[in-house]
Amino acid sequence: MLNVPAQAFPAPGSQQRAALGGRSKVPLKPGRSLMDWTRLTKSGKDLAGLKGQLIKVTEEELAKHSKKDDCWICIRGLVYNITPYMEYHPGGEDELMRAAGRDGTDLFDQVHRWVNYESMLKECLVGRMTLKPVAVTTEACCAISEEKRLLNGMLPKIKVLDSSSKDLTPSYEWFQTDYLVTVVIYTKQKGINSEMVIVDHQDGKLRVDIILRNYSYLLHIELSYAVQEDIAGLYYRKCKLISKTEVTHDTKLFCLMLPQSTHLQVPVGQHIFLKQIIAGTEIVKPYTPVSCSLKSDFKEPSHHDSTHLILMIKIYPNGLFTPELDHLQIGDCISVSNSEGSFKKSQVQTLEDLFLLAAGTGFTPMVKLLNYVLTNVCSLRIAKLLFFNKTEDDILWRSQLEELALQDKRFEVQFILSEPTKEWMGKQGKISSSLLSELVKRSKKDSKTLICVCGPALFTEQGIRFLQDLGYSKEEIHSFTA
Repeated sequence: MLNVPAQAFPAPGSQQRAALGGRSKVPLKPGRSLMDWTRLTKSGKDLAGLKGQLIKVTEEELAKHSKKDDCWICIRGLVYNITPYMEYHPGGEDELMRAAGRDGTDLFDQVHRWVNYESMLKECLVGRMTLKPVAVTTEACCAISEEKRLLNGMLPKIKVLDSSSKDLTPSYEWFQTDYLVTVVIYTKQKGINSEMVIVDHQDGKLRVDIILRNYSYLLHIELSYAVQEDIAGLYYRKCKLISKTEVTHDTKLFCLMLPQSTHLQVPVGQHIFLKQIIAGTEIVKPYTPVSCSLKSDFKEPSHHDSTHLILMIKIYPNGLFTPELDHLQIGDCISVSNSEGSFKKSQVQTLEDLFLLAAGTGFTPMVKLLNYVLTNVCSLRIAKLLFFNKTEDDILWRSQLEELALQDKRFEVQFILSEPTKEWMGKQGKISSSLLSELVKRSKKDSKTLICVCGPALFTEQGIRFLQDLGYSKEEIHSFTA
């Protein structure tokens, strides 16, 4: 049940959640940089090829445009003519051609995104895909019209709800006094917790995301005005920077305060996106929230803070995004999205062996996951972190990890350095099949095992390949986006 001020009411609507991806970089021709592309988009040229008109695109029409010199792709129901963008794409033309003439949403979901495609390709927009309506069911509710109380849901990769999900489709009703509007949402799913509900109340608008199984249902109401059609996509709110502290020589903890009327609790294994406008272009980067320290997490395993987000971020002096982030002053604001990610707690509920392969700030998704399995998974035998860094100075929270290993005999940490000093007595080298065969071993022959990998793209790709070569199945390997 949600209580909001009476002036915050009402007209409903719903749309599908969105998530994006990015790509590995390849050398670009001179004059084909991000700034060159930005200048081209502002030149007034007809990049979409439709003289400013937007059209509705069928699957058959989309499939006709599948060549390098005539290439359309669909992302989140929007169709873009990416032919002029081919030579500017950091991932290369071949990467884009994987989605030529079809839905490219999955391609963006699978890799690490950094640029907001909606901003980058807005001048290439052709129009919308024509989709079949989503089937929904309703339940009896008190005297309020079916149109106003039904929430529609869509799974990002499935066009139609299955029968079991139809049974969970929520409905809502509302009660209003002079001072208060109470919104009641009904669903048959048991065990709903605060991580499954995201609430934002800003500028007289109430937005509620309810996560049921793999679907997201959106309730959007506002005072007196009709609901906008285009409310799909990642939702962002402005968060204030309230502290910035050093972790290592190049990594800092950023503490962000959520707006007063926002509830956002990022689930284990999921990440958010930060968005900044840099040189006239929206730049988006994924980050996984952590706690203020590893030890504090284990002191209060049941404590959840839905008013702050803490991010551990490495500052790259020559980078595009992080220097701008580091220049933020206390009190400045930055846009923060809803949480995203494919990791499910069900993957570890009966787990026996957990191995974590992290490189640098790829350690951040492991923090909450470690906390969760060590405090909630009774079947756990081993939780082992293989932490890859260049030097000792790069190791994040080293003393805290060593202390945790002493406190909990199930946990073990192994530091591996690629550029150690002569005094270093530990493991050294980079991720390899031989190293993993030595350090990743089941506690027993048929133990239920999960291996999580996170780091730079090459590290993650190599790690997955080496693990598969060693006989671990795809179901036993999970790679984090951030």
